[in-house]
Amino acid sequence: MIRRNLKPIILLTLALFVFSACSTVNPYTQEKQVSKAAIGTGIGALGGAAIGMITTNHKHRQRNALIGAGVGALAGGGVGYYMDVQEAKLRERLSNSGVSVTRSGDQIILNMPGNVTFKTDSSDINASFYSALDSVVLVLNEYKKTSIDIIGHTDSVGSDSYNQQLSERRARSVAEYLAGQGVLPARLLIAGYGKNQPIASNNTPEGRAQNRRVTLQIIPLTQ
Repeated sequence: MIRRNLKPIILLTLALFVFSACSTVNPYTQEKQVSKAAIGTGIGALGGAAIGMITTNHKHRQRNALIGAGVGALAGGGVGYYMDVQEAKLRERLSNSGVSVTRSGDQIILNMPGNVTFKTDSSDINASFYSALDSVVLVLNEYKKTSIDIIGHTDSVGSDSYNQQLSERRARSVAEYLAGQGVLPARLLIAGYGKNQPIASNNTPEGRAQNRRVTLQIIPLTQ
């Protein structure tokens, strides 16, 4: 029992050590940030312990943990306005990035197509996509009263099991990058749906390209 209770403390201590050792100063804001080189090392090692899969139990515990940690929750008419402002800032920062921003009720959905996020058959984020993700980070860190579901999708080429694993790896790569740039890991949950939720026909190259994607669902924490 004692060892089990010590585990979160050990992980937190290790995370603080890794991030402090790998931090750099942003030349534009003069603020400290975790260097991109640290993402594949420190975050890669800690991400599995900090970022959970999307389940009903995980979402319930996540919400309680975030509110308990002082992140706070939104109430009443303030929810819509909070998400309106956040949506506007995301649209501004992500224009011409290849990432689409849509609104569904009080949720904001970012669709990140595979042709700009990952190379074919890879879960390594394209270096050219870092700037778009950094723009997302700026908004997520300004508007912290949300949780983020990160979901990977594939086209229908390949076996079901392989596509499932690839979709999960891609979702985790995005989650670990966001965490490495300062987004609270407790806000992040991931899932991979493989080829099971296409948004276009898999019978054409253009359709398959649309289906290879990662989506971020930004969800307000409400009372």
